[in-house]
Amino acid sequence: MKSLLRAMVATALLFGTGAVFAAENTPVGTWKTIDDETGKPKSIVQITESNGELKATVLQVLQSDEGPHPICKNCDGERKNQPIEGMNIMWGVHQDGDVWDGGQILDPKTGKTYKVKLQTTDNGSKLTVRGYIGFSLLGRTQVWQREQ
Repeated sequence: MKSLLRAMVATALLFGTGAVFAAENTPVGTWKTIDDETGKPKSIVQITESNGELKATVLQVLQSDEGPHPICKNCDGERKNQPIEGMNIMWGVHQDGDVWDGGQILDPKTGKTYKVKLQTTDNGSKLTVRGYIGFSLLGRTQVWQREQ
């Protein structure tokens, strides 16, 4: 049985089919966030999945107006004045066909929370992240680049 499983995995790796393809088209992984206004990398974020729910944690801030280790000055509640590195900035996101939505995302710069919609592109190498209020038409979009 193990030999058969190894052969199936090897075939999937060689031909880009099966579970390997599906894993590439998921938001789960490590991403370089790209500022939609400047086009510059802002941070490294890790998206994880637990019980069908995605969440995102900031691993490293690459660029900030606040210096190398910024805090979330404009956040409310438990996030107020906490380090952005290590902060959970996205939660409650679930898969709905080819998109992931239903959750929220925090903009640590403004402290505002938005509804969020995610969709992978370019065979999973890019992630379109749409933060919005009310309807998806009213919001901002960033395209993140897969790191791992």
